[in-house]
Amino acid sequence: MDGRDGAARPGPLVRAGRRALTAWRRVEDFHQAVFEARWGHARRREARTQQDTLRALLMLEALGVDDPAAYETLDLIPYMVADLHAWHRRMGREEFGSPGGCC
Repeated sequence: MDGRDGAARPGPLVRAGRRALTAWRRVEDFHQAVFEARWGHARRREARTQQDTLRALLMLEALGVDDPAAYETLDLIPYMVADLHAWHRRMGREEFGSPGGCC
C-alpha cells in the first residue's frame, strides 16, 4: 500500500506486463501501417473488382439472364439493392434506373 488512499500499487510484474503490452501494440500498429502502405491500394482495387463482378451477376439474374451461380447469388439480391447507389455513382452515372428505383 502506498499509505495515502489505502489502494495497493501494482507490482513490478504488472507494470512490466503493461509496458510489454504497450510495446506490442506499437509493433502491431507499425506492421499494419507498412502493410497498408505497400499493398493497401491493390487490395482495395481487387475487392472493388470482385464486388463489381458480383453485382454484375446479381443484376443479370434480376434481368432474367441465366446465372451459372444462381443458387448462391439469389439470396444476395436484397443486399445488392442497398449499395446500388454507390456503385452507379462510382461507374460515372449520376442517376440509374427508373424513378424510385435508386435515385
